[in-house]
Amino acid sequence: MQPAETQLSQKKIFSFWVPLAATWLMMAVEGSFLAAIIARLPEPKFNLAAFGVAFSLALLIEAPIIMIMSASTALVNDGQAFLKLRRFTNILNVLITLVMVIGLIPPIFRFIAEDLIGLPVHIAKLTHMALICFIPWPASIGVRRFYQGILIRNNLTRRVAYGTVIRISSMSITALFLYFFTSLEGAYTGAIAASTGAFLEAVACRMMSKKIVNHLLEEKFLDRSRKKPLTFSFITRFYLPLALTSILALGVHPMVTFFLGKSRFPIESLAVLPVVNSLIFVFRSLGLSFQEVVITLIGKNKEHYQDLKKFAFRLSVAVVAILGLIAFTPLVKIWFGSVSGLSFELSRFAYLPTRILFVLPGLTVWISFQRGILVNTKMTTPIIWATALEVSFIVLVLVVTIFQMKFIGIVAAAYAYIIGRLAANFFLLPFQHRAVV
Repeated sequence: MQPAETQLSQKKIFSFWVPLAATWLMMAVEGSFLAAIIARLPEPKFNLAAFGVAFSLALLIEAPIIMIMSASTALVNDGQAFLKLRRFTNILNVLITLVMVIGLIPPIFRFIAEDLIGLPVHIAKLTHMALICFIPWPASIGVRRFYQGILIRNNLTRRVAYGTVIRISSMSITALFLYFFTSLEGAYTGAIAASTGAFLEAVACRMMSKKIVNHLLEEKFLDRSRKKPLTFSFITRFYLPLALTSILALGVHPMVTFFLGKSRFPIESLAVLPVVNSLIFVFRSLGLSFQEVVITLIGKNKEHYQDLKKFAFRLSVAVVAILGLIAFTPLVKIWFGSVSGLSFELSRFAYLPTRILFVLPGLTVWISFQRGILVNTKMTTPIIWATALEVSFIVLVLVVTIFQMKFIGIVAAAYAYIIGRLAANFFLLPFQHRAVV
């Protein structure tokens, strides 16, 4: 039993977590909303497939910057650290944008889309233009996650949620405007709307953190010798495993796309994948939001470990139960048919993978808890090894199920995601215990 003065109440954890959960939840709804818009435009099968591939590639390109929120939460404790990490973030933003532009050069893109992934020419052309619309996306994500980390560290999680409200609102308005007043392809509509929302959220996060930044910089100039300076060398050692983790984790999506393109029912699988992922991500988002909670609240001596562990268990049970209620009841038909707008033919491809993946949100809560402890302890290296193991299992399962067992692509992907995540969870278990001893 913890002494009362060292206990962290479940109510306080909940209050800190809710705005972050709302932020991730709104981002999850974004995917479902865009998929529903695209499904109601001409040629939904081709445009859903193209948007899914373009979004997967955009996620892969933004992967090196996505963990900057965790780094900002953990490291920005004074003005000098702010300036160093901001410069580091800006350099990364320029590099990933450059990589995206180079990848869009037609001969290079045709090699990736048609030769490597195996997309039909028509879908490859749709994907190429959709990715051009995604060019502002990676740097916008980098800026907003950097400032979100600063807000979280200063217990201003509600402002993070306000920024996401701006993102979802602007994305929705843009998507609906393009839907009603233009004849753009669905894949382009989705990409333009997503990029617009991400850019405006980045601007909002910068504005909402202005007072904190000014305060940090004033302290820097008042007392330049107060703390040990943060160096690029330390940032690189701390952040490299996190960046590689994101690259591996998000690289899974285009890799899965590659395997689906060579599976049974490839077009149907590619079309359904973003819709199924959108539903699962609604519930995974509640777990993903927990990582920064653990980093911030666990305490210098990990004194709040048990309190956070109890909250994580309750959260994982809740998300699995609610998603299971959808997956194993007639609600699944309502979701994919009426809400997502899939045809009866495509909806049938979504039912089984959703039922396989219903435990994934619970495993996401668990791995966010584990990663949060390790980032707080600055033990980031095991995280990348866990992710490498997860990716390896995903590839192995896809190879066996698609090429040997001849599974439908989307079903093979569902099994691969579950088995890979379980491997990562169990790998991190001894490091989790070691960090809190």
